[in-house]
Amino acid sequence: QVQLVESGGGLVQAGGSLRLSCAASGRTFRPYAMGWFRQAPGKERDFVAAITWSSETTYYADSVKGRYTISRDSAKNTQYLQMNMLKPEDTAVYYCAADVHNPPIYGGSWFTQKRAYDTWGQGTQVTVSS
Repeated sequence: QVQLVESGGGLVQAGGSLRLSCAASGRTFRPYAMGWFRQAPGKERDFVAAITWSSETTYYADSVKGRYTISRDSAKNTQYLQMNMLKPEDTAVYYCAADVHNPPIYGGSWFTQKRAYDTWGQGTQVTVSS
């Protein structure tokens, strides 16, 4: 059973940067994709970014394009989310997710959907102060 462990969250001032990491356990970790979602208090868990594992194709929510960068290191079974120019509205619990068992039913937008992902981390808090 694959487990995902996030790290790197914290408190930062608006305009600052943070880098989240998500490490997956297991020797033969070959997901279709990994992604990041976030959930603010009282709101739905929303898509942030995703990266396909083989081709490293990336997808971003409009709200983070140009500010966030997703990447992965297959040798370390780890994905990263570099967050720059942070805003107070970026405050949320950030969740790492992996699509290990679900081949994409349709095109790349499949990986922007929560239902694509079968494995989730415990979440890490990101707080951006104004």
